[in-house]
Amino acid sequence: MPLSELVRVAGTRWCIEECFQAAKGQVGLDHYQVRHWTAWYRHITLAMLALAFLTVLAADATPSRPAQPNRPARSSDPIDLTVPEIRHLLGVLLNPPSTSPRRLLHWSNWRRCHQATARRSHYRRRLADRSTR
Repeated sequence: MPLSELVRVAGTRWCIEECFQAAKGQVGLDHYQVRHWTAWYRHITLAMLALAFLTVLAADATPSRPAQPNRPARSSDPIDLTVPEIRHLLGVLLNPPSTSPRRLLHWSNWRRCHQATARRSHYRRRLADRSTR
């Protein structure tokens, strides 16, 4: 087997592991207490369907931008909606919130702006470290 094929398979495995970790953290893929295969299968199917739904919502909410790989480092826009952010927003909206939807959306925008600031600072620091080498 060629080395390039082994590298491809190892890279694919990493993506699959990240997907399972996201499913465990976001939709409770590992929160089952069942005794039969049918019940386990139903739980896993429902959890994966929920993750697919959240992922499609996150992809649909991403604005179309021109392909500029360094744009997030320079932009002051908030980061795109992520699966955890959408899950949080849906959870608060489906349970009667103690705050208004307007305040909830304002909080989400504020949080994503601060995450964008942290990302820019991280990129600047990495670029500075690279230039001093």
